[in-house]
Amino acid sequence: MNLRRKASTAAAAGALTVLTALSGAEATAAPPTAVRTAPADAAGVTHADNPRVPEGASWSEAYFPSSDGSDVELHADVLRPEHLPADAKTPVILSVGPYFAHNGQTGPEGHDRVGPSARFNDLVAGADLMERGYTFVMVDLRGFGGSTGCLDWGGPGEQADVKAAIEWSAAQPWSTGEVGMYGKSYDAVTGLIGNNLKVESLEAVVAQEPLWNMYPYLYSNRVPRPNVTGTPNAYNSIATMPPMADDTDHYKANATYEATHPECLTDNLANNQEPDPEAAYWKDRDLAEDAAGTSTPLLVTQGFIENNTKPEDMERYLDRHHGEERGWLGQWEHVRGNDTNSTGQLLMGRAGWFDEVMAFYDQHLLDAAPSTFPMYAIENNFGAWRTQDTWPVEATTTKAKLADGRYVDNGGVAPAAGVTAPPTSPFSESQIKRWDLERAPGTTRLTGQEKKLLASVVATNHDYWTWSTPTTSAVRITGTPSIAFDNDRPGNVMVRLWDVAPDGTAVMFDENVALLEKGRTAFDLKSTDWTLATGHQLGVQIGTISSGSWRDTPTGNTVTVTNAKLDLQLQDPATDEPTQGDRSPWLDRYLRSNTATLADVGAGSFALTLSRGR
Repeated sequence: MNLRRKASTAAAAGALTVLTALSGAEATAAPPTAVRTAPADAAGVTHADNPRVPEGASWSEAYFPSSDGSDVELHADVLRPEHLPADAKTPVILSVGPYFAHNGQTGPEGHDRVGPSARFNDLVAGADLMERGYTFVMVDLRGFGGSTGCLDWGGPGEQADVKAAIEWSAAQPWSTGEVGMYGKSYDAVTGLIGNNLKVESLEAVVAQEPLWNMYPYLYSNRVPRPNVTGTPNAYNSIATMPPMADDTDHYKANATYEATHPECLTDNLANNQEPDPEAAYWKDRDLAEDAAGTSTPLLVTQGFIENNTKPEDMERYLDRHHGEERGWLGQWEHVRGNDTNSTGQLLMGRAGWFDEVMAFYDQHLLDAAPSTFPMYAIENNFGAWRTQDTWPVEATTTKAKLADGRYVDNGGVAPAAGVTAPPTSPFSESQIKRWDLERAPGTTRLTGQEKKLLASVVATNHDYWTWSTPTTSAVRITGTPSIAFDNDRPGNVMVRLWDVAPDGTAVMFDENVALLEKGRTAFDLKSTDWTLATGHQLGVQIGTISSGSWRDTPTGNTVTVTNAKLDLQLQDPATDEPTQGDRSPWLDRYLRSNTATLADVGAGSFALTLSRGR
């Protein structure tokens, strides 16, 4: 373990102000006036004092400065093991994010008294965190909860907040100096930021369903997504959530920061309306690029068919990271490793999430024996689980030459029977306005109209297809497919990959779009892990953006595509090593929503051939 302290960290700790909210013994009868500010050495609030505090924990609040030299003050809620002396040193699990306000995660939750966020009570209880002797710290990013400052969408300001939170957690008199980070969605993003910062005291990161780069959540290669304004506005709404009546005066003053700094809200919206991924704004938020040379041990989860934080730039991030990597990867939506549905099914399908998380933390924060869990556990598109030492594994690389073709960039208007208008967004305006990283609306993906277009593809002019020859054995497409081609004029393009059965039944399993300028175009699709059964073909669809999942502007141009090449990594499923895990429930829903019947599938012009013996 690393027990050293940095002088700068200790100096920052000296500026600490600690506030503890104390309430009456009768939880249901305590009025707001019962809350008072307590001195730093006062006992924290327990579950017996306030039912919002998890059992076995003692809750206090703290304030400390961010690390960028600004006047931003950060707020933390601290849960300490109730059974330990106040000065007992423990390792710290830290979460940093926008969802820890006392009033609620994304909006007021109807609490009748102040208390710490319940966002990760599942971790506190499910992992026996207090009994194990860990401290859990929740820090509000700037602009959220009890912190001041303007929200910064993963930028330099928020990066400074993460650095300050790690260093503050390591420097406290009750801390061993060993810090691990934990999160899902936005607070998984801050875990990846923590790794990128190379802070000495950060020893392990657990990041469930993160963004690997901030740009692709709002744009795809200069094409805006439907939430390009909805997401910034959603976070503006979270940032302006009112404090609770019985919050301390200090907390209330910080929570209403935006009332006297309205530029925080207008700037957050305006700054994120930049479509150019090469702009300085997005360079500062390219988490994958900033992961180069980092080595913090990582435990990550990622749904390949996620409907929210998609696996874009995932492989690029992991390639640049050089430390230990573990992961659960598979065919699920935006969920946690321990989440279940109403019938008790695990939504990722694999048991033992908290066992693996705590073995990971114990190893890196307590010098326990290394975990015996597999490095990667991966669910395929048939619902079966396997183990791998890395993801992706060394694989056969294929550069498939695609057919030349042309299409009209008309947004999907086609002469097929019953199709008279381009597809519309499957998301309502009210859904889009609430679209933060936790609350992306669900969608059935392919609309009925899109399926009509696909069924009559040969009669349309809005796309064209290239087919592989039928596979002679099962072949897995893994890693990150990429495409490059020449185009003769500006427009929009959508590229989709399809798993096509011999009867024409096809599942769309990967897609991405781009805004075209005349010349050579190249871009990645989403990272994927999809197995084509024996006799199946890969269908590559190139055409206009005929989906409501982007907010494109069709040009009406007829775009000619030449010299197209698709780079693929192929893996032999015959070498799979099985591990425990059930079929994730989301997989069946995805298959129902993304399956169409294609007519006149070609014989194929390129092969998906594995190099045996690798």
